[in-house]
Amino acid sequence: MSYNKIVSLLGSDADSLLNHTCNTFSKESIRNPHGNYVDDSFVNSNRTPQVLNSLSRMFNHGRLAGTGYIGILPVDQGIEHTAGASFSPNPMYFNPENIIKLAMESGCNAVASTFGTLALNSRKYAHKIPFMVKINHNELMTYPNKTNQIMYGTVREAWNLGACSVGATIYFGAEESNRQLQEVSEAFELAHQLGMATVLWCYTRNNGFKKDGVDYHNSTDMSSQATHLGVTIQADLIKQKLPENNGGFKAIGFGKFDEKMYTQLSTNHPIDLTRYMVANCYMGKIGLINSGGESKGASDLAESVKTAVINKRAGGVGLILGRKAFQRPFNEGVELLQAIQDVYLAKEIDLA
Repeated sequence: MSYNKIVSLLGSDADSLLNHTCNTFSKESIRNPHGNYVDDSFVNSNRTPQVLNSLSRMFNHGRLAGTGYIGILPVDQGIEHTAGASFSPNPMYFNPENIIKLAMESGCNAVASTFGTLALNSRKYAHKIPFMVKINHNELMTYPNKTNQIMYGTVREAWNLGACSVGATIYFGAEESNRQLQEVSEAFELAHQLGMATVLWCYTRNNGFKKDGVDYHNSTDMSSQATHLGVTIQADLIKQKLPENNGGFKAIGFGKFDEKMYTQLSTNHPIDLTRYMVANCYMGKIGLINSGGESKGASDLAESVKTAVINKRAGGVGLILGRKAFQRPFNEGVELLQAIQDVYLAKEIDLA
């Protein structure tokens, strides 16, 4: 996709997004994603050579290889949202091999999925594209539903099927979050011992995070604190939704905050909201990948390109996008994933 096409898809937001300058955290103060990402972020860390090898394998695979950016196809919605709801738009993905084929055909850096999907196809594909096993999930069959991530297998099992990384979710703010935090911390420690990279889905979940009709789950002050907790337990990459607003701590009346968080360290501009999130990832030393969200049909391409532009200009390292790609015809899914990659390949789009 050409730069002019990207500009066209941004529509009326093009000028605001492509010409914005961050005056909160300057671009010089954060790590600029580049081809030497692994060395720049981890060469002085406690990560072993095997972990660095796993990270390098992901960052040097696919169409974005060697750029310092990463694009991952995640498909765990068969558990998180039910298989029927997830795969009915394109039933070919009831066959898990097609998930891997989509990631490979699109030139993704890695494919993230369940134990079942990746184990069933490990001998055929684990050496052809980096595998990321999502080791915990929300068990959707309990009624009424709970915000409770539980382990579906072991880190050693993920290592044995050939995965180079593991992913996990913590629902920060949920009643079960303390147990999840302990479980995932221990799992990430073992993953690093085995030489695998670690990726944390840092989501907030609590009915109390809604106040006066406003949903603050994706408020940058709160969701960025979730990312900060994620890097603290030594996640090598952080997955987070794009921030949508600010002032959650103030509105709900809990936690701790400083007025500078709202007056100097961020604004209402989407790139500034996301730059604050990057700052909470140790000033970008730990890469921020934003999620693509649900499929809405015809607007998916434009929304995905916009998300990629915001992430890249804020200082993030890529997107992890699933439903917008696999809930459409295979070739269209490939085109959408490659369009996102083209945003990160476009030299005209740089840090704000």
